[in-house]
Amino acid sequence: MELNVKLASRDINELLWRNKKTLGSAESCTGGRIASVITAIPGSSSYYKGGIICYSNLVKTEILGVDAAVIAEQTAVCEDVVKQLVIGTNKLLHTDYAVAVSGFAGPGGGNETQASVPVGTIWIAVGQENDIVTLKLEEDNGRDLNLANATEKAIHLLLDYLKERCEPATVR
Repeated sequence: MELNVKLASRDINELLWRNKKTLGSAESCTGGRIASVITAIPGSSSYYKGGIICYSNLVKTEILGVDAAVIAEQTAVCEDVVKQLVIGTNKLLHTDYAVAVSGFAGPGGGNETQASVPVGTIWIAVGQENDIVTLKLEEDNGRDLNLANATEKAIHLLLDYLKERCEPATVR
C-alpha cells in the first residue's frame, strides 16, 4: 500500500471516529482491496461495519438490491449501479456512509452484451441515500494497475467526501 493511501485511510479513520459515523463497502472488481486499506488502520473496528464482495450480478441484485433491469440495460459497470450499491450497503449494514465500486479491470471485460464498456472502465461511488458522489475511471493500464488505481481513487474520493460533511478532525 502506498504512503498516500495509508495517510488518507488514517484521516478517514480520524474523521469517522471523531464524528461517530459508520462505514460499509461494496466491492466488485476490487474484491476487498478497499476494505483491506480501511481495516489496516488500528481502530477501524469502531466505525467500519463490514463489506460485501459483490463480484457477481446475483449478489448485486439479491443481496444489495440493485435493480436487475438497470444491469440488463446499462451493464453492471455504470453510475446507476454503484449508486444503488451505496444505498443497498447502507441499508444492509446499517451504516451512515458506504463506498462502492464496479468495473472491468481487465484483461477482458464482460460478455458480448457488455462490449460497449471498455476494459479499464471503473465506477466508484461514495455517500448515503440522498447524497452520493461518483467518479468514473477510464484508463486501461493492465489489471494490477487498474485495481490499484481504483482503490486509491476510492479512498481519496471517500476522504474528500467526508472532509466536506464531517466536523473537522486532525486531518491534513
